[in-house]
Amino acid sequence: MTLADLAARLGCRLEGDGAIEIARVATLDQAGAGDLTFLANPKYTQAAQQTKASAIILSENASPAPCAMLRSAHPYRSFAEALALLARNERPPDGVHPTAVVATDARVGRGASIGAFVVVGAGADIGDRVVLHPHVVLGPGVRIGDDSILHARVSVRERSVLGRRVVVQDGAVIGSDGYGYVTDPDGVHHKIPQQRVVVVEDDVEIGANTTIDRPAVGETRIGRGTKIDNLVQIAHGVRVGEHVLLVAQVGIAGSSTIGNHVVLAGQVGVAGHITIGDRARATAQTGIPNSVEPGATVSGYPAIDNRDWLKASAVFRNLPELRRQVRNLLARLDALEARLKQNGPS
Repeated sequence: MTLADLAARLGCRLEGDGAIEIARVATLDQAGAGDLTFLANPKYTQAAQQTKASAIILSENASPAPCAMLRSAHPYRSFAEALALLARNERPPDGVHPTAVVATDARVGRGASIGAFVVVGAGADIGDRVVLHPHVVLGPGVRIGDDSILHARVSVRERSVLGRRVVVQDGAVIGSDGYGYVTDPDGVHHKIPQQRVVVVEDDVEIGANTTIDRPAVGETRIGRGTKIDNLVQIAHGVRVGEHVLLVAQVGIAGSSTIGNHVVLAGQVGVAGHITIGDRARATAQTGIPNSVEPGATVSGYPAIDNRDWLKASAVFRNLPELRRQVRNLLARLDALEARLKQNGPS
């Protein structure tokens, strides 16, 4: 693709030779002839001055680079869009692989690709241009929206619903039974049947080996545009809002509500039956036992305001020395009190 064509499709302002052919994308230090790179963080300005790339995406006010430039109001986003434009098309061929097992009453949309050893249950509905990679299993009554992609070994349990343009990475399980038991007076745990559904709205991405559970009543719902990383656990009856970011190893207990545009960093744990307000953020390894106000940023366990957590964590490393000083002060105070008792006030 010529640089001029790329600039037009990205909506960037071109400075330099538009006839340059761009074949790949690369980092600032690894780029060479035919490569496109980008500068979004000012701390890499020096590296941009030394890049061997044929072209670079940078902000409107960034210093000129020694190659052709695409000026963008959002360089990182433009670079992501360029990646999509220049990516190799690895879509498998349309049609149903001979080893796939598709129920006779299932509907398969136009241009869909059903890979090797895929199983599609009774009454399932697969939209147009959907890709099911090898060993995907869809239970009875599952619905998959147009242009969705399910990678190898994904399992979608009965009656679960996935919207349009949903991407599910390898090994994820959608609609597994929620963790629900009732304990009798003898301490025996009896399973509560998990009969309801998981609904995943449009443009959601779900990472590898993530699990999203079905509830006994109601539904588990993932709002549109939400992006879920690998190894995330979303329990039964949870409602995740729109455009949420859930980073690796996040765990959300049952019946909690996550607002819109919330960010939960790696290994955050959320207790059950609480609400995380819109645009709240939790830093890595935060434990959240209570509801969080909209817009708040919390850290630590139990979660507190991030600024308070930073002040407290700065003290932690000094606790042994503080303990020693307190013990010395107490010993001196005891000695002083003993002398006062022995000698009386002077």
